[in-house]
Amino acid sequence: MIPVIALVGKPNVGKSTLFNRLTRSRDALVANFSGLTRDRKYGRGEMFDRRFVVIDTGGISGEEIGIDMEMAQQSLRAINEADIVLFMVDCREGITSADYLIANTLRRRNAKVYLVANKIDGLDPAAALVDFYELGFSEIFPTTASQGRGIRAIMEVVLKRFDSNDVVGEDQGSSIKVGVVGRPNVGKSTLVNRMLGEERVVVFDQPGTTRDSIFIEYERNGQRYTLIDTAGVRKRKNIKLAIEKFSIVKTLQSIDASNVALVIVDAHEGLVEQDLHLVGSVIDAGRGVVVVINKWDGLNSSQRQNVKTEIERRLRFADFAKVHFVSALHGTGVGKLYESIKTAYLSATLSLSTAKLTSILEGAVETHQPPMIHGRRIKLRLAHSGGRNPPVIIIHGNQTESVPAHYARYLERFFIRELGLKGTPVKVEFRTGENPYNRVHSGVGLGAKRRIRNVTKYSKRNL
Repeated sequence: MIPVIALVGKPNVGKSTLFNRLTRSRDALVANFSGLTRDRKYGRGEMFDRRFVVIDTGGISGEEIGIDMEMAQQSLRAINEADIVLFMVDCREGITSADYLIANTLRRRNAKVYLVANKIDGLDPAAALVDFYELGFSEIFPTTASQGRGIRAIMEVVLKRFDSNDVVGEDQGSSIKVGVVGRPNVGKSTLVNRMLGEERVVVFDQPGTTRDSIFIEYERNGQRYTLIDTAGVRKRKNIKLAIEKFSIVKTLQSIDASNVALVIVDAHEGLVEQDLHLVGSVIDAGRGVVVVINKWDGLNSSQRQNVKTEIERRLRFADFAKVHFVSALHGTGVGKLYESIKTAYLSATLSLSTAKLTSILEGAVETHQPPMIHGRRIKLRLAHSGGRNPPVIIIHGNQTESVPAHYARYLERFFIRELGLKGTPVKVEFRTGENPYNRVHSGVGLGAKRRIRNVTKYSKRNL
């Protein structure tokens, strides 16, 4: 599973700054995930070719009363969901009673903790860190999160604890991993049972039955599958039990562990903001996506048309995703999901040649040229594959750091259409510099060619 890292500490030690640093290391969701309490923030990060989930918790001072006490307790409960805790302290303020309180709490919970001494800039590290050894941790990592100093050093140590199964872009066997995600009570577990043909997952007429992610392996028509049933994600005002507040971690992990995610929507409630957030989260993770409108049999023709119109209008950002209308309870349309799952998986893991990608890039540029930057047009010359699930296309050229977001989206959609991809997003990355496949031409290296051009110019001037 994707490792989960919780950031814990008293207020204003730089937890949110570190959170932003870690999650900004890739083009991923860096925002409050809908359905969470105010003092919690979840995001995805990537470093050293490994993915992870980061939890930013509310500050703990030890002096909380009333609702602040409950919020502090909720922050501490995040430790139970985390594989690693980064305990942050403030070098400029020095050690405080709140630091002792948090350290003692972490020890009682037997969490794997790394002490992060933040705001070290401008201080003598030896003098600034000495008092913090009283907290009882053998190693202290000095950082300045606002400048990114020391972050890679601690993350290298943290991520070495996890095996290579979490390496980005790695194809993890021939089993197609299918995550089943959605709001509570939309019929996720019922759908899992129907797909399995047996009562493998407990189903009750009560929202939020599933408290953890359940991995179920099976085979169908010679193809191996792993279904991942997840806990539901509900709106903030409906989160009452403390354990539900942290189930989002399992959902995010399950999405990352999947090749394809089935996003289940309740046809009776229509496409709500929570559903759109989930689809967006799957796309941000780069996973294949199939949208499943469940409980379809209970709608009349007018209601069905309204739902279809709403989907067409609100799911334009995921127009590559196949939409199915099913009844998990009665089995209507469920069997057809497998075709879309396999199509999305094959599209997500397709091998793409440099020649084909470059040819498509040339067609995209010819159809719609990149914009002018400072009087010079951005030049895009070559494209090649940079990974699978999702397909990553790396484009080389000049001034690529200035490619606007709307043009990058245009290229993504152009590649999806020209490659005939179904059910998977495409990520486009840019590299500025010389063509890596054209370092030698006619036996003359680039450096030699520049010298020849210079000599030619000099000779012409002196004729």
